[in-house]
Formats: sequence, structure tokens, C-alpha cells
Amino acid sequence: MNTILVIALILAMIATLVALIRGIVAFLQTTKEELNLPEGVVRPSSLKQNKMMLNRILFQAAAIIIVAILLMSKGH
Repeated sequence: MNTILVIALILAMIATLVALIRGIVAFLQTTKEELNLPEGVVRPSSLKQNKMMLNRILFQAAAIIIVAILLMSKGH
């Protein structure tokens, strides 16, 4: 059981890192034209940034939950 949780933790950490990098890349690819769009216009790069950062938060939460489960199983 612990082996499966450790593998899941490693996968969650890798997924967190990938989502973080993709979010940063999306942020860096924002063009000057997109920044000059009128207020209230949804930019495609903003949507991608938000999606990647939401994924990062979800993967981080999964990693934290797995760590908590591992710590509780070690305590018993």
C-alpha cells in the first residue's frame, strides 16, 4: 500500500511541476496586443494561464492528501 502511495505522490509532484511550467510558459507568451485589449475582453492566454494554475493547485492538493495518508499510516 505504501509503495502505491509513494508512486502516486511522485506522479502528483511531477504533474504539479508540469502544470507550473506550462502556466509560466503561457504567462510568458502573452503578447503586447493581448495586453492592449480593452478591459473586459477575455484573452486566450489568460484562460490558459488560469487553467494551468488551477491544475497546479489540484495536483498540489492531491500530493498533500497523499502525504497526509502516508503520515497517518506510519503513525499506526
